Amino acid sequence: MASVELKAVTKSFGPVKVIEGIDLAIEKGEFVAFVGPSGSGKSTLLRMIAGLETVTGGDILIDGKDVTFAEPSDRGIAMVFQSYALYPHMNVYDNIAFNLKLSKFDRAEIDTRVKEAARILRLEELLSRSPAQLSGGQRQRVAIGRAIVRHPKVFLFDEPLSNLDAALRVQMRLEIERLHRELGATMIYVTHDQVEAMTLADRIVALDEGVIQQVGPPLELYAGPSNKFVAGFIGSPKMNMLPGTVLTVANGVASIGLDANNEARLDLPLKGANKGDAVTVGVRPEGLELIAAEDAVPDGITALPARVESVERLGNITFVYLDAGAPDVVTIQLIGHSPLTSGKQVRVGLRADHVHIFNAGGSAITTAKNT
Repeated sequence: MASVELKAVTKSFGPVKVIEGIDLAIEKGEFVAFVGPSGSGKSTLLRMIAGLETVTGGDILIDGKDVTFAEPSDRGIAMVFQSYALYPHMNVYDNIAFNLKLSKFDRAEIDTRVKEAARILRLEELLSRSPAQLSGGQRQRVAIGRAIVRHPKVFLFDEPLSNLDAALRVQMRLEIERLHRELGATMIYVTHDQVEAMTLADRIVALDEGVIQQVGPPLELYAGPSNKFVAGFIGSPKMNMLPGTVLTVANGVASIGLDANNEARLDLPLKGANKGDAVTVGVRPEGLELIAAEDAVPDGITALPARVESVERLGNITFVYLDAGAPDVVTIQLIGHSPLTSGKQVRVGLRADHVHIFNAGGSAITTAKNT
């Protein structure tokens, strides 16, 4: 395993800059996920670490060695792609052994490494099969096995599970998590699926338009997003966003009115808030309460009238989608089954200690204490 360090790394395609001055340090044995929407630069950044894409500016160090312009084969990395890229005329054993044979390892060493990789990935019974005889998950394990036998310092994964169905993705997430635990290797994992990042990574690097928006442990980004982009990208369903206005500020406490209902106000401490500031109130689906139209509003709760648009019953949880007068539908997560139906009038309840406040530029100016 090895550390990876990026120093002021940039990438341009002609006049278009797609990576803007990335600084990042990844520790030995750490599992780091790059997440972001399409076009955020996450795969380009990974390919630069791998040496498959040239660097426009800055430096890349692996285990303290400058590899900015080194060949991919000299970086001590192994990459697993979205496409399995298995040779159809070779069996599993030969597919895993292929790069070792090209590197002219002796036969005994190849056999030892292939069988060890097969043991780790539970492929022992499949070594004589062709790729056509394997499931999608088994093919991806073979592709990972081909990386393992190289004994790399760093594993790079570029959206390796995106071709799999939902059930196989869950299975392969468990396989990759177990692999990291068993090998203790440094792993960098690119995905647009925030569930993969939340469940696998020690730290998440959230990227947008070639700029790092936030770096930290998954739950840190979930509970304390630094801006609206991170708040909206991390979490499924995404955080609800309600436009508001700072009505008054007194003794460090701001009174925020929700634009959807002028009578609904939240009072909470804000640093740097001024009367008249436009803000966004963010709250996760599980941080909202559902109050029946005929019930009294509990103390400490700000309530908005709303109408049920639709209900998704998933057995252990229920998602209720509401029209509360906001630009977007408001989502509430309820535990268990709910008898609610479309068209029913209800109220959305917010507590001040469950919300995040973002300024007009999208930056967080307060963080929820409980989410």
